[in-house]
Amino acid sequence: MKTVLVFLLTVALGCALERGRDYEKEKVCKELAHLGKDDFRTLSLVLYSRKFSSGTFEQVSQLVQEVVALTEECCAEGADPDCYDNRTSALSARSCDSDSPFPVHEGIPECCATEGLERKLCMAALSHQPKEFPTYVEPTNDEICEAFSKDPRTFADQFLYEYSSNYGQVPLLLLVGYAKSYLSMVGSCCTSPSPTLCFVKERLQIRHLSLLTSMSNRFCSQYAVYGKEKSRISYLIKLAQKVPTADLEDVLPLAGDITTMLSKCCESTSEDCMAKELPEFTVTVCDKLSKKNSKFEECCQEETPLGIFTCIYFMPAAPSPELPAIELPTNTEVCGQKNTKALDQYTFELSRRTPIPEVFLSKILEPTLKGLNECCDSEDSSACFTDKGSQLKKKLFSFIKKGQELCADYSENTFTEYKKKLAARLRTKLPDATPTELAGLVDERSDFASKCCSINSPPRYCDAQIDAEMKDSLQS
Repeated sequence: MKTVLVFLLTVALGCALERGRDYEKEKVCKELAHLGKDDFRTLSLVLYSRKFSSGTFEQVSQLVQEVVALTEECCAEGADPDCYDNRTSALSARSCDSDSPFPVHEGIPECCATEGLERKLCMAALSHQPKEFPTYVEPTNDEICEAFSKDPRTFADQFLYEYSSNYGQVPLLLLVGYAKSYLSMVGSCCTSPSPTLCFVKERLQIRHLSLLTSMSNRFCSQYAVYGKEKSRISYLIKLAQKVPTADLEDVLPLAGDITTMLSKCCESTSEDCMAKELPEFTVTVCDKLSKKNSKFEECCQEETPLGIFTCIYFMPAAPSPELPAIELPTNTEVCGQKNTKALDQYTFELSRRTPIPEVFLSKILEPTLKGLNECCDSEDSSACFTDKGSQLKKKLFSFIKKGQELCADYSENTFTEYKKKLAARLRTKLPDATPTELAGLVDERSDFASKCCSINSPPRYCDAQIDAEMKDSLQS
């Protein structure tokens, strides 16, 4: 299975290195014979829907059709030994045509400027950015069964495309497992004497798998953007904000544990990696933090480990306790320890005093901590810390103040109430604005807040939006 999954990522728009081509072909043909055409095609559809998440259903379907046809032809008994190489070359050439039926990618012209193996490898590396805001909406039971009864295969293909392109960061075999369970439910219920009752029962059966799939997409999406170290800092910030009465010694290992889990499971070829790792983490996190915060303790009363984790994930920042002002770490603390503890301590202390969304804090802390680290390599680190430290601190708190203004009132109110308060603030701040101008500004700011002022805001989208909104603060 793993061999086929790896192969499918490259076969359509690229190929193995020349020396390994025949060997790869031999392995793939054996797996194709073992899986059969239908499962091979299903995996292709899932993979290319993830890989080209902005492509249309027709474009992805055409690519899948070509891949399956290529594989069948080149793996058939008596096939030309050069079939594999020739067909992949023809496919990459077709992708360069102005009227190519395959998914469009802005990097295609650069690939098409090369030739041969280089072009195929360039094509193989192309992929769209995963969707940070899934748009898939499940149809009603009646709509599902109507589409299924007309053409079961087209319904299944459309679902696989929609779900895979929207939830592209779910670990691959977990995604495939959920898709199969969902399609099995549809097949059973749409041919049942009582479809409504059937859907109720079946959805209860796959509820846990559905939640695990959607949650995995959320935290694996962030991990894909941040990477391991920045993810660790991100969870250190979030945990410090959720439980500001905890100690660094409680929170720091947990931030490391969840990051290790994500690094292990988000790219895992095991379907049950998340299901196995989550219970262990929830036991540890509840043991460390449930007595530090009443809302956290409530989360730890959930019936399942996934329920606990989901509750903790969506738990908002707690009110900041009254604590003394915080100073940047000194050159002795940062440069003398040869590790990240002083910077982790500062991140923790700042975070539990600052209820501003993690996407803001991560963005400004990264250059701040990097600037302090750079002083350790200067001839006079103490002087560098004195000079640069004051500049960094001024910029840091200016940024935080602006971020707090942008997100003011958002987390404490319903969206309707938030927009009313936002409109009142803007009306006071901009008394000369026309009603039309004010309404436009309210819509713009509230849209920003709805996407970037929650504790789990998507980092890639919000990074660009924060750049636009806080350009002056970032450059000062």
